[in-house]
Amino acid sequence: MITEIKKYKHLLEHSEKIQYHVLNHINLCENIMRPHSELFEGIIKEGRKLFEYGITLSDHDMQLYSTTDIGKVAIYEGKEVLLDIPFENINEAEYKGKDVKLNKPQRGGSKKYYVYVKNPDTGNVIKIQFGDPGSSAKVSDPEARKRFAARHKCDQKKDKTTAGYWACRINKYGHLWGGKTYPGYW
Repeated sequence: MITEIKKYKHLLEHSEKIQYHVLNHINLCENIMRPHSELFEGIIKEGRKLFEYGITLSDHDMQLYSTTDIGKVAIYEGKEVLLDIPFENINEAEYKGKDVKLNKPQRGGSKKYYVYVKNPDTGNVIKIQFGDPGSSAKVSDPEARKRFAARHKCDQKKDKTTAGYWACRINKYGHLWGGKTYPGYW
């Protein structure tokens, strides 16, 4: 993906910052720039350009860019307005009186992993626990990942409020606890 970004560098004002996000497994839509700053909005807009050029972004970014207007611009009262940018931090929430990060799996709990997500039906934050604490995953083995994905029908798991969704994607979050990450489903 970095070579594809370099190919379009002449069209991207913030290509180095986008490369930083890619190399560090940070979704463009969760970028590290100050929310609503010019840099923040520039990365979101350039992510939209990359998506429209057919460059594969992270699964999270691909889902956002394909299902929303994030990164598109409209003119309102003579001013350029970026569409679908939330005005609240979408990664922080409260669960039972405790501040938590949304959509960031962590080790521990009664299962091997847990993650906090917002239930789209109720708007409440829920805790999803998943993974057998007694088993060891062979995520570095491409064939094992392929068999797991087929056995668990990972391509059909679209609901973030289910353990199956996160179990199929846990290999992408190894960097959160110092491990490696692997592309695709489990």
